[in-house]
Amino acid sequence: MTGAVLELDQVALHFGGLAAISDLSVSVHAGEVLAVIGPNGAGKTSMLNLVTRVFDASKGRIAFKGQDISRLPRARIAHLGIARTFQNIELFDAATVLDNLLLGRHRFGGGAWWRQVLRTPALTRLEEAHRAKAEEVIEFLDLSPWRNARVAGLPYGVRKVVELGRALCSEPEILFLDEPASGLNPEETRDLAFWIDDIRSDLGITVVMIEHDMSLVNAVADRVVCMAQGRVLAQGSAAEVQSHPDVIAAYLGT
Repeated sequence: MTGAVLELDQVALHFGGLAAISDLSVSVHAGEVLAVIGPNGAGKTSMLNLVTRVFDASKGRIAFKGQDISRLPRARIAHLGIARTFQNIELFDAATVLDNLLLGRHRFGGGAWWRQVLRTPALTRLEEAHRAKAEEVIEFLDLSPWRNARVAGLPYGVRKVVELGRALCSEPEILFLDEPASGLNPEETRDLAFWIDDIRSDLGITVVMIEHDMSLVNAVADRVVCMAQGRVLAQGSAAEVQSHPDVIAAYLGT
């Protein structure tokens, strides 16, 4: 692992009088798998939504590769190389798996408008390159049997993988996974663990994973941050965090 690729410095998020996040400082190191855990309502997804510009931070600074992104337009985030998945699957049900993956190529553009009107050879080459990348992701995630299937008819576990694939098609430098194991059976969760490891080791993508499934956290995380009430409660290895007295108290209410 190298230096920090993403830094949240004294970040807060308030909704009226409610503090969803309070003075949160977290660093994400390039090349790591960071797991963010904590009880429901701890502020984990709110943190993700701040980074991806769904919400504006009430205070503090968020920096990606040294650039302050705290007030960037939301559409710019993907162009920087930041991708995410969602707790609730966000796909186009009437479209095929391949078409959903191709949407992940949006940040690379479709060429000048006149090339699209004239269907120039340069545009054709660009579209072929986008499709080739989508096919690479299909192969990587073993989605070949469903390539041309409509998303609406797919099992839940496959839909989760398709959403992961769409994020990978954007070729991110950092990938946020919001409860990726939610709703998966044990076999699907084991497959997910292998993919996360390969995403980091083979694709060179830094991964930040919000997760409740500690079997997955233990299998893939290099480092764990536990949040509670919008703050960092503890951080370290999975074993260190799970044995921390404050973490035990936050989960068990003791």
